[in-house]
Amino acid sequence: MKLMTILTSLVVAFTLAACSNNGSQPSADEQPSSSMEAPVERELGTESSEQTAPVGAMSNTVATMMPDSQQQQTIYLWEEGNMPSVTEYTENTGNYADDPDFRPNLITVPVPSGTEIKGAVLINSGGGFRFRGNQNEGFPVAEELSKLGYQSFIVNYRLRPYNQEEGALDLARAVRFVRAHAEEFGIDENNIAVLGFSAGGILGGEMLLNFDGDVNGTALDPNYEPDELDRVSADTSAAGMIYSFYGRLSVASTDVEKFKASDLPPTYFSYGTEDPFVGEFEECIEALQQADVPVESYVLEGMPHGYGSGGEWIPNYDRWLTEIFEGI
Repeated sequence: MKLMTILTSLVVAFTLAACSNNGSQPSADEQPSSSMEAPVERELGTESSEQTAPVGAMSNTVATMMPDSQQQQTIYLWEEGNMPSVTEYTENTGNYADDPDFRPNLITVPVPSGTEIKGAVLINSGGGFRFRGNQNEGFPVAEELSKLGYQSFIVNYRLRPYNQEEGALDLARAVRFVRAHAEEFGIDENNIAVLGFSAGGILGGEMLLNFDGDVNGTALDPNYEPDELDRVSADTSAAGMIYSFYGRLSVASTDVEKFKASDLPPTYFSYGTEDPFVGEFEECIEALQQADVPVESYVLEGMPHGYGSGGEWIPNYDRWLTEIFEGI
């Protein structure tokens, strides 16, 4: 049954890719409509073909910019010419959402004035590493969490042709920036969480398994030159997997020993019973529990993959994360 589920998902994903290739590839600057398509079974992480343009002029980087906790900002994650990479990407043949000149960035979504600040959440939208579903996931969830007291950050990490490890370094860099400016954002430096949808959760898991703490870009690219921000820890106090898991695209990790060695933070799972990857979620959760990683699961009856901010999971996540932050 599990094999048939995976095969079905791959067939659907292949069909979606073929349909996309019949027309123009959506650019990273497209603003999609706000309507939600009817849910269909997809490869984990391919819940939408939406692209989201970075907001505002990006003339600053995390190494040079002083954040403004009252205004939305968009900030480059790497200094030009010093981004750790093992992928040579010089020409877009039409198969990729981002052009070669794309620079990873994060978008800040501040807590409204007058709202008590609880902590920070860095959000990674899904998209099968082919696009970032910010319209269905990143922006609406960031807005809801900011209203609840979380300084929210949408991470526009690298997509294909870059690999999962390169994207994880983007996220680690973003975590370091938030921690380095904890005072400006009005948070305790320990009250930082990562939250990912589908492929975005996998990306977060990759960072927590292999690129947190003091691990920097030299672990992947020996030509990378570390800077002062690399002295800041990329650890987080909580992880969120929304229809996602630790592992690779469409395949959950059940490596108990790796989970133990990685000292993973408490992890929150939310997924629907109609998701084709239910078995993967459950196996990953079981392995985490065997590794003594605290796990919270919020299962939505009848919900498919890709429900974004729907399903009423956000209040439950807020309760859980508040308890995690207060217990630190």
